[in-house]
Amino acid sequence: MIFVCPLSKVEETVSRAGAERLVSLLTAGTEIVRPAVIAPENHLLLAMNDIAEAQAGMTLPGEAHVRQLLDFATTWDRARPLVIHCFAGISRSTASAYIVASALAPQRDEVELAKELRWLSPSATPNPRLIAVADTLLGRNGRMIAAIKGIGRGADAFEGTPFALEIDG
Repeated sequence: MIFVCPLSKVEETVSRAGAERLVSLLTAGTEIVRPAVIAPENHLLLAMNDIAEAQAGMTLPGEAHVRQLLDFATTWDRARPLVIHCFAGISRSTASAYIVASALAPQRDEVELAKELRWLSPSATPNPRLIAVADTLLGRNGRMIAAIKGIGRGADAFEGTPFALEIDG
């Protein structure tokens, strides 16, 4: 099970979920206090901006970020939940949850998974750059990109409401 939340709800979500692994996708310099129940080796911090195209002075999500995410996810034994968060719990974290679920359950249909993501999180607006990089790395031939485009932009929100995504549907 993957739980997704904003930075403001990390401690609460980790506790409620009984998680032992955490992925943080934050702009460099954003302060994060790792919950005490998460061992340092079970926390992946990926520093990037929530952008889809290169911009001066900002870190574009790239292949190295997605490879680290996939490596971290594939070493997860799935005995206890994984929490993924970004600042708002809307873009980088929802993209990453979609990517991890796609990688760990390759039989899942990309469109079905995207629709489930939308149903679980009306505000989800997965970062298109993360999705595009993962689509290439996972050999999905544009299907992940098209599926996420198909659900469109999520509802406006200051931050997303925490939700849980089943990997195997």
